Amino acid sequence: MTTIEEALEGSTPLAEKVRAGGPYHTTADLVAQMRAVLPTLTEAEKVATLNAHPRIGEDPRHLSERSLREQGAKAVPELDRLNAEYERRFGFRFVVFVNRRPKAQIVEVLQERLHRSREEEMEEGLRAIVAIAEDRLRS
Repeated sequence: MTTIEEALEGSTPLAEKVRAGGPYHTTADLVAQMRAVLPTLTEAEKVATLNAHPRIGEDPRHLSERSLREQGAKAVPELDRLNAEYERRFGFRFVVFVNRRPKAQIVEVLQERLHRSREEEMEEGLRAIVAIAEDRLRS
């Protein structure tokens, strides 16, 4: 069974607050609590939660086994440049629910998201964190 920390990439502020609200009897209850906790996080806690997630296209040696399965090992040099640009612009990592999409498609998503506001990106990244966690908990 996947733990809260495994689903959320470690003992992030989101994981800690969700754990404190448990125990949970169903995955649906756990995911609902994740969504309910998101608006209670401070900006610093939101950034820490986003930054705990591995970069898309990260060196496979630095990925958890689960992240490697989700992202794949194929390198896409464009992702390094775009990740760096995104992090400079927004101050936190780009997080997207890959959902077995090819990295070339993720490059397009990242390029589009660079044109959004910081607030939109923070909300989108946190929604993605919960979507990823839900997928991990259900599989």
